[in-house]
Amino acid sequence: MRKQWLSLGVAGLLMLMSACGKETDQNTGAVPTETVENQDGQVADGGDTKENDGEENVSDGEEKEDSGAEKETDGDTDETENGQEEVPPVEWIVEDKDIGPATSLTPLKDAYAPYFKVGVGLTGYAPHVMMTTSEAMSEVVKYHFNSATLTNLMKPSYLLDQAGSIENAKNGDGMPAVTFDACIDALEFCKENGIGMRGHTLVWHAQVPGWFFREGYEDDAPLVSRETMLSRMESYIAQVIGFTEENYPGVVYCWDVVNEAVEPGGGMHEEETGYCIRTYNGDEENLWYTVVGADYVEKAFTYARKYAPEGVKLFYNDYNTFQPVKNEKICALLADLSAKGLVDGIGMQSYYDRKNPDIKGRTGSVQAAIENFSELGLEIHITELTINIDEPDERAYLVQAMRFKEMFQLLMELDTDNGGSANITSVTVFGLMDEYMLYPDNKEYSRFFDGDLKPKQALTWVLDAAQGK
Repeated sequence: MRKQWLSLGVAGLLMLMSACGKETDQNTGAVPTETVENQDGQVADGGDTKENDGEENVSDGEEKEDSGAEKETDGDTDETENGQEEVPPVEWIVEDKDIGPATSLTPLKDAYAPYFKVGVGLTGYAPHVMMTTSEAMSEVVKYHFNSATLTNLMKPSYLLDQAGSIENAKNGDGMPAVTFDACIDALEFCKENGIGMRGHTLVWHAQVPGWFFREGYEDDAPLVSRETMLSRMESYIAQVIGFTEENYPGVVYCWDVVNEAVEPGGGMHEEETGYCIRTYNGDEENLWYTVVGADYVEKAFTYARKYAPEGVKLFYNDYNTFQPVKNEKICALLADLSAKGLVDGIGMQSYYDRKNPDIKGRTGSVQAAIENFSELGLEIHITELTINIDEPDERAYLVQAMRFKEMFQLLMELDTDNGGSANITSVTVFGLMDEYMLYPDNKEYSRFFDGDLKPKQALTWVLDAAQGK
């Protein structure tokens, strides 16, 4: 099947072709598209081109209550318009690796089978550079993991088809057109290898094209009414869930229905929206909020519950969940959604560095956040676990291994399968190997495997933790 590289658009292509010498994102290898100062005067991270409205990079070792200490890195390049041009090939460097050391250890999924699934983020900004196109990386994924998440290729900007949507509007149908070329390879990979997939993500204020909210799906047209947008939201959710269930039944075991809707503080967000629902996307409006209103979160879960098959769980996913104020607001939102039978779990993005945040502690720690969520009776997923270091030296790798081990020890300690109070059912590390080089200058040292796919101390120490060592 001919692939449509849905992610980039002309501007994104130009950025990619001139990528040398630019710093890339820790999550996908995507090139920053712009430099923007946020409300705190900090430079926003452009890697996944999320707006970083007040969030700090944890690597500076600082933590702020309202601005955040966790790097917001869940997205990709610029907002796409269903780009129609093919991305130039990227020189592949991940083959011809000796994966013997990686596949001679106890598989992570077996070591933690008594507690939770162990997943990996399938990185890649387009289908032809998704990491499963590498035989070496695929073998390591199949050996160690029983869950996977597409870091980019299942987001609305990759699935929405502008030309098809315009045609629908002209023909009187009015509902959005959706194409699945971007994520089919990953779904096939998971189906063939018995790997469950976390569906990521249905509704998000970023990586959703602006034309989706406009009359006739035209770029410069007026915004549609609330009622029209709710119809489009329902249709999109129904189509995406319906496609995966019809063609890949049982593969997607949960959905991140709404991503990153709660954002207290920062000077850009109205406090009177119920739960500090985000009103802005960086310097631009959160069009979900503008067109639908603060209840767009509840509406998304209502539609997802309507179309999701029995047994497929619905999650709310967010970053900086350890921060006390944000944790409190998310808990309030989830409590209301849970009372209405609309949500099954919370996804805790976990972009940490060598010292922030505290793993254990009574307040402002990962432990405190998990304990607060556990009181709601919901499932808990660690969805994007990353522990970054600045330089790949012996001491940094040792500290990283200690942090990873401490994290997994905490998760086992708190898990209900070990007598704890938290129903932790899935833990996902958001990437496989260091220096996953989509670009010549990509440097990333936050993974379990090094740039040669050799296991690092972090992996061996996490395996030791499972054995009580």
